[in-house]
Parts: sequence; C-alpha cells; structure tokens
Amino acid sequence: MIMKNDVKLFEQSKIRSVYDEEKDIWYFSIVDVLAILIEKDYQSARKYWNKLSERLRNEGAEQLVTNCHRLKLEAADGKMRLTDVATA
Repeated sequence: MIMKNDVKLFEQSKIRSVYDEEKDIWYFSIVDVLAILIEKDYQSARKYWNKLSERLRNEGAEQLVTNCHRLKLEAADGKMRLTDVATA
C-alpha cells in the first residue's frame, strides 16, 4: 500500500488527509472535518466524534462506524498517530 500524507485547506481550516495511490482514494481526518462542521476546536471535535461513534455503536449502527479506517496522520506535535479517517 503506497500512502502519501497531505494537508488540505477548506475555508482556511486544515484537514489532514492521506492518498492511497494503489486504490486511487483520498482519506480525510474525521475529527478535522467535524471541527469545521461544528465550528469548534480540535479537542471539542474529538470529544464529539468519540461520543457520536459510541452512540452509533449502542444503537446498533456498527456498520457506519466500521466503515471508518484508522491511518497514521501527523498530529499537532509532529508525531504520526492513528486517526479515524473516511473517504469523501
């Protein structure tokens, strides 16, 4: 699997992304997208995503959450950390 990390800008907000060259698919950080949608900071978006995914699992919507992948993206501290990602 050949992956290329990148950062996309949306209305001056950063969205971490990774491109899978073999599958020709872009994956985007769910928390980064949520931060833009809910107009909050990263930590608020992270808590929101954790609570939302927990509720989805409890409601039996396991398929929605399992369609998300976990890939290593660069965090604010410069380290590569596993991050929930999804395709467009």
